[in-house]
Amino acid sequence: MAENSSPTARDEPPRNDRDKSPRNETRFERADRNFSEILQELRVTQAGVQILFAFLLTLAFTERFPSLDTMQRATYVSTLLLAVLAAALFTAPAAVHRSLFGRQAKPRIVRVSSRLAGLGLVVLVFAVAGAVLLVVDVAVGRTGGIIASAGTLVVCSGLWGLLPLLVRRAADRDKESDAPDDAGDPDAPGGVRRAGPR
Repeated sequence: MAENSSPTARDEPPRNDRDKSPRNETRFERADRNFSEILQELRVTQAGVQILFAFLLTLAFTERFPSLDTMQRATYVSTLLLAVLAAALFTAPAAVHRSLFGRQAKPRIVRVSSRLAGLGLVVLVFAVAGAVLLVVDVAVGRTGGIIASAGTLVVCSGLWGLLPLLVRRAADRDKESDAPDDAGDPDAPGGVRRAGPR
């Protein structure tokens, strides 16, 4: 009898392809969920990039723009290009997903999209700091602009880089501390009932 080699039978993941996480999902189900979460994150960051990009575009057509000195113009051009690069990085996951759609490559798409989003955040930090430098430099002076830009860089780096790292380490510690409790809990999967005092 001929072996069933239809595309549906080949591409469908095994029924027992489940991990041991509480979600009880296959690697493709987990990839679908992770990609949806990445898209939600990108929607938030893209809104900020769009606002920054629109501000920089309109700034070139204001009456005061011709009076900017050489450094201010260089700051403007650099910040504008950084905003363009950040927008490109944040929209790249959609292009990657479209090019690999239907090829059972969602786990790889998730990994690539996560790296693109992380790189986009790094670029966005410098774009925001550059915009602050330009605005405060024009409004107050160069010294104030440098101080404000450095402060913006420190704050954004702390909130977008250091804080997630600390939260991840705290989550890892919580996971390690919960492991012995689960092992000794008779009601937990694989738990061992401890002998009581005699």
